Amino acid sequence: MSFLRRLLGDRTPEGFAGSLAPGEDVVDSAPVEGGGHLVVTALGLWIPAGDGARRVGWHLIAKAAWADGVFTLTESAEVATAGSAVVLADRPPVHFRLPAPGKVPREAYQRVEGSIRTRHRQEIGDGGAWFVQRKVPGRDGSVLQVRPDPGTDVTLVEAIAEQVAAKLVNPAE
Repeated sequence: MSFLRRLLGDRTPEGFAGSLAPGEDVVDSAPVEGGGHLVVTALGLWIPAGDGARRVGWHLIAKAAWADGVFTLTESAEVATAGSAVVLADRPPVHFRLPAPGKVPREAYQRVEGSIRTRHRQEIGDGGAWFVQRKVPGRDGSVLQVRPDPGTDVTLVEAIAEQVAAKLVNPAE
C-alpha cells in the first residue's frame, strides 16, 4: 500500500498524526527514532509533539542542523512586536535521531535559507541583534524579524526595529 500511495503522489508517511492544510503536500519525510516523523511541506516542518505532530513554519526556524545522524532544530517564538516588525526569542534546540534521513535534512536547510530575503547584524549597546526579512509560507510579502542577543536591551532593540520596519514600508522617510 505504501508503494502505491507514493506512486500516486501521496508522500504522507503512514501513521502521520498531523493535519495538513488543503493543498499542503508532503515533499519528503523521515522516521524519528522513538516514534513519529519529520515531515517537510511547503508550509513548514512537521515534528513529533506529544501524541501527535505540529508544524513549525519555515520563517520560525532559526537553525536546522544535521550531524552524526541527528537533526537539530532551533525554533523561534514571536515574543513581541515593534511596529510591523516581530521580535523573536530562540527556544531550546530539540534533537531528532533519524535512522533513515533521506533528503529531509537537505530539504529543511534549503527551505529555511530560502525563506530569508535579507539579513543584517547590528551591534546595540553591550549586545546586538539580527535583523532578518523572511518570507512567510502561504502569505505574500515578507516580515521583518529581530532576534536580540541574550542580555541585549530589548527596549532599545524594539525601538530600533520599529524605525527600521517603518523605513521598509515607507523608504522615502
